[in-house]
Amino acid sequence: MFIETETTPNPASLKFLPGREVMTSGTREFATPEAAEASPLAQAIFDTGEVVNVFFGSDFVSITAAPGVSWSDLKPQVVAILLDHFVSEAPLFAGGDASGIAVPAEDAAMLVEEDPADADVVAQINELLETRVRPAVAGDGGDIAYRGFKDGIVYLTLQGSCSGCPSSTATLKHGIEGLLKHYVPEVVEVRAA
Repeated sequence: MFIETETTPNPASLKFLPGREVMTSGTREFATPEAAEASPLAQAIFDTGEVVNVFFGSDFVSITAAPGVSWSDLKPQVVAILLDHFVSEAPLFAGGDASGIAVPAEDAAMLVEEDPADADVVAQINELLETRVRPAVAGDGGDIAYRGFKDGIVYLTLQGSCSGCPSSTATLKHGIEGLLKHYVPEVVEVRAA
C-alpha cells in the first residue's frame, strides 16, 4: 500500500491519500485529543503529541501539525500510523462505525434562526456550496459547514486543513462570497461562524 501526500494552502496541514475510501459518507473533524477518542486512528495520530487537528474526508485524512512542529519529522510517523490502520483494515471509529458518535443535527448547528420566507434562497446557497464550493475545499483537505442565512449574511464554518489556514479569510471573502453574490443576489456578505 502506498499513501500519497499533498500540500494544502495551510502550511501547517498535509493531506494524506490512502488510495481508498476513508469515510463512507460525510466528514469528521477532531480538534482535540478528547474528541479523537471516538476514533482509534485519530487517537493514534493525536498520540504523537505533535498534532492539533485531524480531519477525515471521503478519501483523505488531513492533519494539522502543532505550532513549531516540522513536517519532516512528523510525516513519517503519520504515514506509519495510517499504513498500520489501513493495512490491518481496522475500524475507523470505536465500535466499528460512526453509529455511536454524537454529531449535532443540522438544525442544532445553525448559528442564526432563519426566516422561512428565505427557503428558496437557502436552497440556492446550499446547492452552490454542495456543487461548487465543497469539492474545491475538499481538494485542499477540508470541508465547509453551512451555519445559516439571515439579513443577507451567510454564516459558514471551514473545517479540516481550511480551519485556521492563513488564507481562510480570503477563501471566505473573495472566493465563496463572490461566488454566492454572483449567483444569489440576496447574499450581501459571507461570515465565518
